[in-house]
This record gives sequence, structure tokens and C-alpha cells, in this order.
Amino acid sequence: MDLYLIGYVMCVWLSSSRVLGGYPIWWSLALGQQYSSLGSQPILCGSIPGLVPKQLRFCRNYIEIMPSVAEGVKLGIQECQHQFRGRRWNCTTIKDNLAIFGPVLDKATRESAFVHAIASAGVAFAVTRSCAEGTSTMCGCDSHHKGPPGEGWKWGGCSEDAEFGVLVSREFADARENRPDARSAMNRHNNEAGRTTILDHMHLRCKCHGLSGSCEVKTCWWAQPDFRMLGDYLKDKYDSASEMVVEKHRESRGWVETLRAKYAFFKHPTERDLVYYEGSPNFCEPNPETGSFGTRDRVCNVSSHGIEGCDLLCCGRGHNTRTEKRKEKCHCIFHWCCYVSCQECVRVYDVHTCK
Repeated sequence: MDLYLIGYVMCVWLSSSRVLGGYPIWWSLALGQQYSSLGSQPILCGSIPGLVPKQLRFCRNYIEIMPSVAEGVKLGIQECQHQFRGRRWNCTTIKDNLAIFGPVLDKATRESAFVHAIASAGVAFAVTRSCAEGTSTMCGCDSHHKGPPGEGWKWGGCSEDAEFGVLVSREFADARENRPDARSAMNRHNNEAGRTTILDHMHLRCKCHGLSGSCEVKTCWWAQPDFRMLGDYLKDKYDSASEMVVEKHRESRGWVETLRAKYAFFKHPTERDLVYYEGSPNFCEPNPETGSFGTRDRVCNVSSHGIEGCDLLCCGRGHNTRTEKRKEKCHCIFHWCCYVSCQECVRVYDVHTCK
């Protein structure tokens, strides 16, 4: 790591230390190996940074599902990095920092909206899956089947109880979003939008039973969609997110901030849409104040005219090209029965990186 990058990371770390007041720093439990034993060591609840009292009580009362909460946040971060892998901001996390995304999430931007939605969806998804797999004694399969069986099939298997997972995510992730300000209102909305995505995409999964693979009997159960599909859906919501404006109202408890759609002639956002009220930086150049790492040395696609293409990703600065040799399997042959043999070939590729 060169001195330029070291200095920049230090600036980001110092900048991020100023935003921890309203930052969901409990997300850092997704990156800490010490939290993998949460299920057997309740005392670790007190060591999770950034928990408000309600979250701390939840952790201690429902300790056996806390590993799934951590796994869900991790799942959300990984999906964020997949969805933004070809964009100027690629959901970079900062190692050994409580504010794992740096100052990027300090602003009420589209990026903040997406991260809150995918993280909350990740928690609901992981808890639901864990319950269906029987790893917790406090939850299990959904026994309240929705409607009678259809023609040619009957209920069977383990229907995933997504409503329980959504409840856990809502109770835990939204616990700190109870302030009467616009940012809490935005976070609550986007958290719920992420969770609603799971409920909207629950589907029947079926299995055939019978001799020689026939389908004399078919059993079906409710299943969550693949998390990648949820990520694709929320990424589309990111691209079409609604810009809001902040309004202040006087209530009995004092001044309360709410959000209103900025443009009245656009369709009003529903509970399934993502919302934001601050513009994003362009992420072209390093900026420790905004958390941008810039795009220098990022790999770009020279043949694409999209955001991952060298023209847009490199922000007009141009790109460098180098050749790279890679060893790959080739000339594979299937042998009866039953194995595959391959030769090893060296292929040369052009790699393009932003200047």
C-alpha cells in the first residue's frame, strides 16, 4: 500500500469518526470474527458497538438468533458489493472501522437508501432461513399455510416463516430509528422497503414423489426467493429512487421532520420504493469528507458504453492497458465412467484500468 493510499485511508477513518452519532455501527458485527460465537456467549452482546438499549435487550433475550442477524448484515454487504461492482461507488467497506462504509452513509443519498434496504432485507432473510433449517428453538417452519392446497399437490416440507424474519429485522434494525428527524424517517422507510421485498416475492416450491421419478404426489411449501433476485430488484429501486424534501411540523412532543416527494408531478413513492433527500457525490476523485475512494486503478470494460465502461467509470481521465497471463483448464474430455480430464492452457488477456 503506497503512502498516498495510506494517507487517504487515515483521512477517511478520521472523517468517519465524526459521523458515528447516527450511524448504524452495529453493522460492524457482520465483519467481526468474534461475533460468530454469539449463540453460546450472551455476554458478547455488551461488546457489540453502537447498540441502543432496545437492541441490547433484544440481543440478550433472543441470543440464539443473533448469529443470523450478523449473517444477514454480511449477506447484505456482499450483495451490495455485487450490485455495485461496476459503478464508481462499489460499496467498499473499511477494515477495522466501526463506520464500515466510512462517511458515505452520513448523507441521505441513494447509496444510503440502498444499503439500509439491503441490510434490513438480509437480516430478515437470514433469520427466516435459519429458522427453517432448525438452528433455533424459538422459531421454525410456518405452520399457517396460506389457503388450501391446489389441484394435484398438497402442503408439505417446511414453509419458511418470512413474517417472523421480517419482525426480527424490524424490531432490531429499526430500534435506533426513533428520532423525530428526517434521517430516521428515511431509514425506517428504506428498511421497510427492503423487508417488504421478501414478502412480495415469496413463492411456492414443490417436489415430486413417486416411482421412477413420476409425479404421483407433489408436495409444496412457501420459500423465499434467491437473495440475488432481491438484490437485483432493490438495485432497480435504487435507480428509480424518489427524491424527497424535508418538512418540519410542530407536534406535542416538539418539532418533527417528515418527508414529502420533491416533484409533485411524479408518481408518489410507495412503501416499496426507496427514498432519499440529498444528492450523491460523483465518486470520481478521492475525498475523505464524502468517503469517496475515487476510481483510479479500477478495472473497467473497454467495450461497454455503460457505467462500467472505461469512459464513464474513469470519469473521462482515460485508462491504461496491460496484458495478463492466466492459467485455465482447456480441452476437457469426459471419460466413461465417470471423470473429466483437462489440459492446462495459458491465455493472454488485456486488462484495462482507470488512470
